[in-house]
Amino acid sequence: MRAALAEAAKAAALDEVPIGAVIVCEGAIIGAGFNQPISSHDPTAHAEIVALRAAAAAIGNYRLTGATMYVTVEPCLMCVGAMVHSRIGLVVFGATEPKAGAIQSMTRAHELAGLNHRLEVQGGVLADESRELLQAFFKNRRASARSVDPE
Repeated sequence: MRAALAEAAKAAALDEVPIGAVIVCEGAIIGAGFNQPISSHDPTAHAEIVALRAAAAAIGNYRLTGATMYVTVEPCLMCVGAMVHSRIGLVVFGATEPKAGAIQSMTRAHELAGLNHRLEVQGGVLADESRELLQAFFKNRRASARSVDPE
């Protein structure tokens, strides 16, 4: 999870929402990513999707059976769907996402009937650090917006 937090810091440096993800297989990181939809002009460039793409390219297969994804914030519906399709074995996340979290907060998308793969989930890992990174980012953003003179 510390590697995912380092990825999240890369997003913050680009003024992107600081979420990071890494994918581990057999003890090695095979894919990493951070949020970059704004800088890449790609609405699908969430940290999880970027990490999935990198991992699939690294092993030459879109199926990441048995891999573990570490992500700093509870994944959204799009990302959970991509994890199911890639056959991720375990998803470990930090902070919950009350508005859009699709593992426990808004919905439990990985448990929907009809899915051909089930994800194991562990939440709350380094949740305080993950939450603090997000809160600091948005606090700074709000402060910057207030300091701009509207006249």
